[in-house]
Amino acid sequence: MRCFARPNAQHYKIGPELPCTALMPHSNSFSAASTRLVIATRQSALAMWQAEHVRERLRPHYPSCAIELLGVTTHGDQVIDRSLADIGGKGLFIKELEQAMQEDRADLAVHSLKDVPMDMPSGFVLAAIMEREDPRDAFVSNSYRSLAELPPGSVVGTSSLRREAQLRERYPKLVVEALRGNVNTRLRKLDEGRYAAIILAAAGLKRLGHPERITALLDPAQSLPAVGQGALALECRAGRDELIAALRLLADDHATLATTAERAFSRRLAGDCHTPLAAYATMRGDELWLRGLIASRDGTRVLRGERSAPARTADAAQSLGDALGADLLGRGAADILAA
Repeated sequence: MRCFARPNAQHYKIGPELPCTALMPHSNSFSAASTRLVIATRQSALAMWQAEHVRERLRPHYPSCAIELLGVTTHGDQVIDRSLADIGGKGLFIKELEQAMQEDRADLAVHSLKDVPMDMPSGFVLAAIMEREDPRDAFVSNSYRSLAELPPGSVVGTSSLRREAQLRERYPKLVVEALRGNVNTRLRKLDEGRYAAIILAAAGLKRLGHPERITALLDPAQSLPAVGQGALALECRAGRDELIAALRLLADDHATLATTAERAFSRRLAGDCHTPLAAYATMRGDELWLRGLIASRDGTRVLRGERSAPARTADAAQSLGDALGADLLGRGAADILAA
């Protein structure tokens, strides 16, 4: 028997076909002897880069396994004329990928962690958080070197309520307008002169080979990153213990602890797609240092906090994020959320 595509699979440089002994549709097993693995991914250039990256990281561990990519178009990719908050949030980028796994057309999915909702749907788990790329925001402009140089009334494009709130707080005379589309589309809109500058995730620009487009990197003190920004998450169905163990070979301890704290902070505040919320954790000495904020969209109310603690386990990181979230709730975050 030879390995053929699962229904609707799109292949990208999958190499020679191999004898099929595992991971057929409705298979629930994976081992070092398995010969087929399917990764579900969005079809944007960045998502494809991420899936290819995961495939290349898995190959040395499972050289006899044919690793295929299944391209999926999500609802979040289809609707680009409205903000994510208006159409249901970033979770719209992963629903169809989960459906592919549920239907046994794919074994795992690769996500930008910042697009993954805080609470996983029943039947799915995050098997691994990989090494983190630069989590900072990037200022991109063809005419100005920094946000401070922009004249009053300059139009800045961003797709993020988090970035919008922090921009409005620090630079109230700038005009912030929505910017949707993939990375290359956003760069093209800047080059066409629709914006004086745009703010993007540095990780995406670097992964796509566009570091030269970064005019300046924004320090987290100036623009606190999104929860999980720069980290890749590998999702699969719960109960697939051998596959989960295989994917955890790609996990990064520091990124896992940091993003666990960030996501716990967001979960404690019940942040959603309508909430300008940010969190960023790093190791500082022997402790995990977590900074977080919640804001009103217009930037007139911004509440910040930070907390550090020894955090060498997921439970400790979870407790740190939960504690910082509770601290902000006690200092007025509930009023911002209610508004």
